[in-house]
Parts: sequence; structure tokens; C-alpha cells
Amino acid sequence: MKPKFYSAKTALLGVILLSACGRVDHLGKPPSFTPANETPEHVAMLFQGLPVNTQNQRPVDQASLWSGSRQSLLGDRRATKKGDILTVVIEIDEQAEISNDTNRSRSGSETLNMPQLLGLPQRLDRQLPAGSTSANAIDLGSSSSSGGKGSVKRSEKLELKIAATVVDVLPNGVLAISGTQELRVNFELRELLVTGYVRPDDISRQNEITYDKIASARVSYGGRGQITDVQQPRYGQQVLDVILPF
Repeated sequence: MKPKFYSAKTALLGVILLSACGRVDHLGKPPSFTPANETPEHVAMLFQGLPVNTQNQRPVDQASLWSGSRQSLLGDRRATKKGDILTVVIEIDEQAEISNDTNRSRSGSETLNMPQLLGLPQRLDRQLPAGSTSANAIDLGSSSSSGGKGSVKRSEKLELKIAATVVDVLPNGVLAISGTQELRVNFELRELLVTGYVRPDDISRQNEITYDKIASARVSYGGRGQITDVQQPRYGQQVLDVILPF
């Protein structure tokens, strides 16, 4: 039994150490930035896909100021291929309020008396202990009540801009974008993550797109650091909240 006991202790210790790795990173020092060369944006910029075919372009088109190519003065510089960068404008100002109130009550009673039933109650009373009677054979009563009240009040306001990278071009021409941004102030690191799918037609001439035009948008604004650690409950408390039924 000892080897199993020691293996269980080792596994528990490993889980505790892994869960604490996120906080050990900024123990006594500011949180570390995520390496930029390990992001999907960096990979998309390194491997931009197939090059654009320029064999059919005439030399005069490349020299003209009115050419439609991206290198010209009036060319379209919006993001269209893998590795291009565009600006995502996030302006969220939403409010929601929900209130529910429910009350329910029920009561019932049943009584069955048989003071005279062919003399049976009187004969039964002789066999019962002193003070007992079978005149009121059944007397039942029940009552129940329940009430519920809930309310939700939410207000969100977020105004941000972030540069996102086209990480893939789908067969139908839709662009898959991903953007990350990290800002460290003293010992607190703020993180902004944006992913989703956009149509090239929805990108403005300023190479910007608003968040409401991003399909399957995933926007995350949070952080990590000493302040965030203090505001979060300990891992033991979180485990107990899941396990305890009451």
C-alpha cells in the first residue's frame, strides 16, 4: 500500500506545482511578456502563402501612378492576404437588465373519521393503550410554499484598438484574423486578445474593421499580476465550491 500512497502524494504535489506556475512567474518581479515569435501572427508573417502572379502585368502598369496595385500611390492597401495587418476597432457600450419574481404555494388536508363502524372502533379501543382511540382513524395535512426572485443588471463599456494579423485565407475568400496586445504597468500585465473571421469587403479604406462585423468574434480583455492574484480566490476554495453540495 505504501507505493500507491506515495504515488498519490507525488501526483497531488505535481498538480499543485503546475497550478502555481502562473503565479511564480511574477513572484517578486513584473509578469513576463509572451514571446512574440511564438504567436500565430508571427507564423503567418513568415509563411505568407503563394506569391501573386505578376507575369500578366505590363511594365507600363507598374510605372503608372494610377495603377491599382498595392505599391502605387492610389492603390488599395487593405489587408487581403495571409500576413497582412489591419486595425480592429472595439467599441462596446451595452446595458441589460432582467428581473424575475416567482411565488408558489399549496395546502391540503384529509380527515377520515369512523366513530361508529359496526362497533369495530369500540372493540379496537379496548385493545389500545390508555388514552388512545380509533375514532379519528386518519387525519392528514400538508402545505408547501416556494418563492424565487432573481435579477441581472449588466453594464459594459470598452473602447480599444488593436492591430490584428490575417493568419489564414479560407477558400471562400473570408479572412481569419488574430491579434494580441500586452501592456505592462508596474507589476500588472493587461492582455487583449481578438480572433474571428472577416470579409474583405467589410474592411474600410483606412484598413479598419469594427468588432460587430467580425464573425465568431472572441474578445478577451484581462490581465495577470499581483493585483489579479489578490482578487482571485485560492485554488482550494475553487475546488471546494465545485465539490461541496451545500
